[in-house]
Amino acid sequence: PALERNLFNLEVGDIVQYGGEDWVVEGRLTYYEGGYSWFDYLLQEGDRIRWLSVAEDDIVEVAWMESTTALELSGEPPQQITFDGESYRQVGAGVARMSRIGTLRRQPPENCRYFDYEGPADQVLSVEDWDGELEVSVGQSINPRELSLLPGTGGSVYRS
Repeated sequence: PALERNLFNLEVGDIVQYGGEDWVVEGRLTYYEGGYSWFDYLLQEGDRIRWLSVAEDDIVEVAWMESTTALELSGEPPQQITFDGESYRQVGAGVARMSRIGTLRRQPPENCRYFDYEGPADQVLSVEDWDGELEVSVGQSINPRELSLLPGTGGSVYRS
């Protein structure tokens, strides 16, 4: 029988229902830093890509994220960032080691520097430095109860 899914055991092919849409888990990044770990799940619905970020530090924190190229950064990310008219302040930073499962858009290095930001009204922004290449994602903290998680096919739906 299929294992009941939760935010910490999603696998490639599983379904995440959010906002009236079914998103397929196509990959998972697991980050490790000092005995602490967290996940970013690559979700796909048609040609749209989102990231479901899941961390637990006293409480479960979940964010619905989308990569963006609309914010250009170079060098060390600042303590405060203005994006799309909103101000975000840095709330965490560090260096994490990473493992991956499934098909991802590219194969990042095994380590990354990360910078986490919070904005108004539960908005979040993340900057990751992959060997000098900066990736920016923006999104919203969400209540995990807004998600329905279903076991899937056990394999990628969008990639062969």
